[in-house]
Amino acid sequence: MAYAPKSGTGFAAQISQAVTAFWDRRESQREDSIDLTNRGAVLGGKQLNGFVSLLKTVAVEAGVAPAQVITDNNYLPGYFRSSKEWDMIIIDGGGRLLATIELKSQIGSYGNNFNNRAEEALGSAVDLWTAFREGLFPEQLAPWLGWLMVVGRDDDSERPVSNHEPHFPVLAEFVGATYLQRYQILCQKLVRERHYNCASVLWTRADRSYGDLGEETSISSFLASLYGYLSSAARKRS
Repeated sequence: MAYAPKSGTGFAAQISQAVTAFWDRRESQREDSIDLTNRGAVLGGKQLNGFVSLLKTVAVEAGVAPAQVITDNNYLPGYFRSSKEWDMIIIDGGGRLLATIELKSQIGSYGNNFNNRAEEALGSAVDLWTAFREGLFPEQLAPWLGWLMVVGRDDDSERPVSNHEPHFPVLAEFVGATYLQRYQILCQKLVRERHYNCASVLWTRADRSYGDLGEETSISSFLASLYGYLSSAARKRS
């Protein structure tokens, strides 16, 4: 059974609006694409803009000035590569990096893309934290790092996935796990291994319904963690 989003978070309406905007944008891109296939929706981009707006609202309510929430030209230096463009970065008035957020989505083609998403999430985090260790963000505390994943809930994502074990067995938690469950496992481990401060997976259907898979990986927990970090930073500056 899916974990229902918590009421009383203060952002329930905005979450619903972000989900609706995601599907509206996706359908519009599909209709506008020349080939009229799912490829147009995948390549169109900007489907997660509603979630970007939601996160900006959370940041501003936590005491961050709107101008400090940067959603364009969001390049940060890396260690293994020159730089990476994140979906949102928050920089305080003194030029210190407060938070960095990556947003991803996947509707269909789960078998082709799950491993890519996992590798991207791990690689981006390792690159940023190594850059931080090497002094590329000097004279500041560690920033808040978040990863938010929006995944379709359908027959393909709810079907148990077989494992490839020609030589060694996989971990027990992957046996019989669906792609939705694998995303939940990924988010849990990204946080437990301290690659991210918070990681969330939000499932959604084309009818605009949505939900969480558990408290630990819920969007409510994600927003609360971000809000708490930024409000604490704001109090320290005052």
